[in-house]
Amino acid sequence: MRTIAPFARPTFSEAVKAWKAALAQQGLPGDLTWVFEENLCFEKSDSGGLRLGYQTQFTPPPPDAEQIAYGHFAESESRIVFYRLGSSRGKSVCAVLCDGWFESKDDKDGYLRRDEWLLSFHPGAKGELEEITDEQRYRNRVLRDRPLHPVDFCMTLRAIHETLAHGRVLNSYEHYALKLMNAWRRMLSQSD
Repeated sequence: MRTIAPFARPTFSEAVKAWKAALAQQGLPGDLTWVFEENLCFEKSDSGGLRLGYQTQFTPPPPDAEQIAYGHFAESESRIVFYRLGSSRGKSVCAVLCDGWFESKDDKDGYLRRDEWLLSFHPGAKGELEEITDEQRYRNRVLRDRPLHPVDFCMTLRAIHETLAHGRVLNSYEHYALKLMNAWRRMLSQSD
């Protein structure tokens, strides 16, 4: 079992203030657009690899979703990462990530560590990130059979919506129970 050095998580606003300062030091935009798993668009590129874009038109995050993700992740003993994917429309497109996988990542990997918070910042490169506005491109995005990417450790909008509705992320049994209850309601309403 790994041992974790003592840490104290900052409030979300303190973490964002430090994140914006790290971005400013790199000459990157301090206005933020937060994205989640459903907002990511991996597409096959002409060179045979993958390129990453994002969208917020088809699955817009609810207000304060980034705070909910941070609050959920802050309950764990895994490293949280504020990860910048690129710039778009003068803003930094960012995601809140969390996993023990990030524990070995440091400045050689592009991560600025704040070990006293068990938090890291990944400002990324200065490149532009394409916003996908074509629904067909969004529907045809690559969802499986692709290499692992750091953004695979972000929260889903489904988890955000569950937290808003139930105060927490539901477990597998509860997802099944909700499906069963909805099917039962449909059957009862059709028999009337």
